[in-house]
Amino acid sequence: MTATTDATVTRGAAGGDRPPPTAGTLAPVAVWAATRAALLLCVLQVWVVPGPDVTVDVSVIYRNWYGVLSTGAFPADDVTWQYPPAAALAILSPALLPFLEYAHAFFVLVLLADAVVLTLLLRASHGPERSRRGVWVWVAGVVLLGPTAYARYDLMVAAVAVAALLAGVGRPRLMGALVAFGALLKVWPALLLIGVARGAVRRVWVSAAVTGAVVLAAFAVAMPNALGFLTAQRDRGTEVESLGALVFHVARYFGWQGEVQLRYGSLEFLGPGVAGVSLAAQLLSVVALGWLVYWRLRARVFAAGATADAAFTAVLLFTTTSRVISPQYLLWLVALAAVCLLFAGSGMTRPAVLVVTASAVTVLEFPVFFGDVVGSTPLGVGLMLVRNGLLVAACLLAGRALWRRTVPGAAGATPDGLSPASPGGTPARQP
Repeated sequence: MTATTDATVTRGAAGGDRPPPTAGTLAPVAVWAATRAALLLCVLQVWVVPGPDVTVDVSVIYRNWYGVLSTGAFPADDVTWQYPPAAALAILSPALLPFLEYAHAFFVLVLLADAVVLTLLLRASHGPERSRRGVWVWVAGVVLLGPTAYARYDLMVAAVAVAALLAGVGRPRLMGALVAFGALLKVWPALLLIGVARGAVRRVWVSAAVTGAVVLAAFAVAMPNALGFLTAQRDRGTEVESLGALVFHVARYFGWQGEVQLRYGSLEFLGPGVAGVSLAAQLLSVVALGWLVYWRLRARVFAAGATADAAFTAVLLFTTTSRVISPQYLLWLVALAAVCLLFAGSGMTRPAVLVVTASAVTVLEFPVFFGDVVGSTPLGVGLMLVRNGLLVAACLLAGRALWRRTVPGAAGATPDGLSPASPGGTPARQP
C-alpha cells in the first residue's frame, strides 16, 4: 500500500469522506445491533445468565470506588484497586449521565465505546489491501464473551487501543499519545509500541513518553498515590483461570492439599507449590519479552499491518503467560485481532480464529460453569484445558506468522522491505 493510499484511508478512519453504505457494511452493523441489544439485556438482568452475577463488579466495586475517587483520592487501602491512575476516569465516567443509576450509566457508556470501535473498524476496512474480516472478528468476539464484556471497563481501553493502531497509519504522534493514555488506563496498551515501523519509532515513542509523563504528573499532583499500581500486583498468586492453575486443577486429583481463596479481587490457589508456579509464570513472561526484543532486533520488513500483528502477538504472549487470565482479558485480544484482519495480507487469521473460539469457551468457564472451575470438576478442568490450550496455540501460530512476515530470509518476508503483496514493488508502509 502506498503512502498516498495510507493517508486516504487514515482520513476516512479519522472522520473524512465516508463511503456510501453497502450491504457489506449494513450486515455487520445489523448483527452488531442485535447482539449488543442481547448483551444489554443480560447486564440489565432481563435475561439472567447462569453462574455468578458478573455485574457485581460495576454495581458494587466500581460504585464504591466512584465514591472514593469523587473525593479526589485513590482507594489506596483497597487491595482490589490495582490500576494506573487514568482508570479513575473510566470509573468516574458514569457521572456524564447523571440521570441514570451508576451501573446503567456505565453499561450505556460501554455500549458507546463498542459503537466507536465498530465505526473505526468499518471506516478502516475500506480501500485497497483492506478486508472487512476484522469487523466481523469484533462483532462476533465481543458477544461470544458474554455479559462480562459489558460489565468491566476493559472495552473502553480496547477502544483506545484500536484508535491508536489505526491512527498509526499516517499519524504516528497521535498513535503515541493514544498508546500512552491507554497504558495509563490499564498498562497493556504499552505493548503496542513494540511493532512500530522504524521510520516512525522516534515520533511515536517521543509522543508516548511526553503524553504519559504529562498525564501521570497531573494525576500525581491532583491525587496522591498515583503510582501505587506499580507494586499493587506484586504479591498476586496463581488465579484459577490461568495457564499455571492447570497444574493445581490436575494436582487436586492426586491429593494436593491446597485451597482456593479470594485475594486481590480474584480467586487464587493457595498451598504447596503455588509460589513456584507463580514464579514460573513470571519467568515465562520474561522469556516472552526476550523473544519480542529479539524479534524486534531482527525485523526489517514492515508491510501494511505489521504493527498490528506485532501488538496482537505481544499482548497474546503476555496474557497467556500471566498469573491471572480474567475473562475480560479476551477483549484485548479480540480488539487487536480485529485490527490485524483489516489488512488483507495479515498472517494472523488462524490465531484470530483461535482467540474468537477461546472467547466462546471463556463464557462457559465464566460465568456459566465457574463453580465447576473453582471446584476442579472434570467439566471445569476440561474447559480450562480447552480455553488455555487455544491461547497457547494462538501464541505459537502468531509468533511464527510474525517472524515469517517481518524477518529477512523467513518465508513470506522480503529483504528489501517491499511488500510481497505489492505486484509493482511498492515500498511497504506501516503504522
